[in-house]
Amino acid sequence: MQVTVLPAIIKGTVTANPSKSAMQRAVAAALLAKGTSIIRNPGLSNDCLAALEVAENLGAEIKREDNHFEITSKGVQPLSHEINCGESGLGIRMFTPIAALSAQPITIVGHGSLTTRPMHFFEEVLPQLQVKCTTDNGKLPLHIQGPLQPKDITIDGSLSSQFLTGLLMAYGAAAADVTITVKDLKSKPYIALTLQLMAHFGIKVTETGFEQFRFGKQQAYKPTDYTVEGDWSGAAFLLVAAAVAGKAEVQHLNTASAQSDKAILEALEKAGATILPGVFTINIQRNGLQPFEIDATDCPDLFPPLVALAANCNGTTKIKGVSRLAHKESDRGLTLQEEFGKMGIRIDLEGDIMLVHGGTGIKGATVHSHNDHRIAMACAVAALTADGPVVIENAEAINKSYPEFYDHLQLLGGKITVDVQ
Repeated sequence: MQVTVLPAIIKGTVTANPSKSAMQRAVAAALLAKGTSIIRNPGLSNDCLAALEVAENLGAEIKREDNHFEITSKGVQPLSHEINCGESGLGIRMFTPIAALSAQPITIVGHGSLTTRPMHFFEEVLPQLQVKCTTDNGKLPLHIQGPLQPKDITIDGSLSSQFLTGLLMAYGAAAADVTITVKDLKSKPYIALTLQLMAHFGIKVTETGFEQFRFGKQQAYKPTDYTVEGDWSGAAFLLVAAAVAGKAEVQHLNTASAQSDKAILEALEKAGATILPGVFTINIQRNGLQPFEIDATDCPDLFPPLVALAANCNGTTKIKGVSRLAHKESDRGLTLQEEFGKMGIRIDLEGDIMLVHGGTGIKGATVHSHNDHRIAMACAVAALTADGPVVIENAEAINKSYPEFYDHLQLLGGKITVDVQ
């Protein structure tokens, strides 16, 4: 699919799409809870649909209603010897330890960029928990056989917090009087979201400095009613669009959320955008934008919207955390450098630092998403202030996390044409 975005003025109100981070965690918790849970305002992105399919293959019954899902489960009781996590990094890292609660041999597969992501973590950690685990030289497919036996363990948290999310959720169903110790944890806010959701489903974990996670007496997930909050990761693109090209109100955003990408507000404030936050809504308006500095180590998914923002700031913006970008849907540091370079924006990569030279003018161009949803969205936002049309190839990549994105941008005044090739 090819999408053409013309320069435009942004104005209006839109409701943020559901958080795929919260949705996937809720699906996993509902699988682990014996009984019927209801998930309201569910996400329907590819990653969320993959999570629902995995939960079904692991024994959950899922009934889709107009505005919610009913998930009925008896715990992890696999119906298949293979589960497919699609292209979801969180999905595979979260569901692998959960699937390992079963004694049944299971093969875990995925597609697209997931086939190139490193899986050494499981080979190193799961055998310590009595789970047989093999990979194809550190890549998919994963072959596991449990049951997982929780014990005191120390893990490396430097690659991704998603591995820890999986262990925490699995331990919640089986652990008693054990502690997970983590060294060099990245993306702490995502772990705060995991703990917040586990608590909603009845599992309490004692956290100390995001370095130790203590499980006391044996607990059980309780079926419950959960409403998925708006997604700060997707809404970040809408907020930046308003900051660079007009004004907008984005609703259904919880300013008290544990989602790490809420940090977009810090960047917008530093850049000089006018911000009027409510409890569940954010108003953003364009102002004179200045270059800013921000550490995105704990929120690496913000790099693409931050680059779109920085391209419109009059000077050089400094973003820290480039080391977190290599194992995303694309190598995002290099991809942002390449695609924004086509639009006339110079990006320098200096170790863990990205320098975006903004204020030089964004040029109309033909760019490519590299099958990365956030690259496609960043290019679309940049196009709003370009000197001509920006054509995005492989634009359907947005379906991974935010299938409504182009529709929402149009609601705000974006001039978009879609060519389904």
